[in-house]
Amino acid sequence: MTRIWTPGTTDDALTAIARTPRLVIALDFDGTASPLVAEPMAARALPEVKVQLDRLAALPDTFIAYVSGRSMHDLQEISEHTADSLTALAGSHGAQYWFPGVGDADVPEVRTEEGALEALWAAAQPIVDRHANVRLEPKTFGMGIHTRQATAEDEAAAFAEIDELMAQRFPHWRRRAGHRVLEFSSRAEGKDAAMHALREHFDATGILFAGDDVTDEDAMRVLQPGDLGVRVGPGESAAALRVENPQQMAALLEALVAERAAGRE
Repeated sequence: MTRIWTPGTTDDALTAIARTPRLVIALDFDGTASPLVAEPMAARALPEVKVQLDRLAALPDTFIAYVSGRSMHDLQEISEHTADSLTALAGSHGAQYWFPGVGDADVPEVRTEEGALEALWAAAQPIVDRHANVRLEPKTFGMGIHTRQATAEDEAAAFAEIDELMAQRFPHWRRRAGHRVLEFSSRAEGKDAAMHALREHFDATGILFAGDDVTDEDAMRVLQPGDLGVRVGPGESAAALRVENPQQMAALLEALVAERAAGRE
């Protein structure tokens, strides 16, 4: 049962995760750290979210990560990432990683025939162009079709045509449907893989993961006792807590900072 968290209140689960010895705070980006925006590359984390993440990163044994379906290149751009950043990145739903002090982490390679991705994007573009306000996002391991400003009719028609294209070209690729987006990837990893990778890399005793979309539930479902899932916005979820929007996510992070700092005094 997912409980609604109200800013200014306490919660036993939040207190417990604040006291774990080695804590990872992992956030989805779009809709969690950043509001959803019409132009995907214009997304930026809310200033109040960034402030609280910086405060958390300054605490001992406390580690920050963004976990996103975005390719690593795009995730680095929208998160305003720098080479000396203390924030780990998991891109492409857990198929790409960057760690502080390490840099890009090697992941097993999945080979796609040379030129196959470019040919797929070229085949998908006319479908996208036929429907108003539908957008193609090329990705490192596939593509995403965005419909945030499209009508329901244009979304349904575009998704049906893209599904038919993928059934012909790459029927075994992983398909993900989220909030006004349809994605296909040659990689099988989901955000569940990112939880395992972050836990291992940081030797975490607890993970707080927050997300707003269907794909984030892959991560929610593999959280362990001692972890905490936070759902941002509506929708069925395996998370323990729910907040309404990224602004309330910032408030929850502020409460986490206070709890964790107090526990370290």
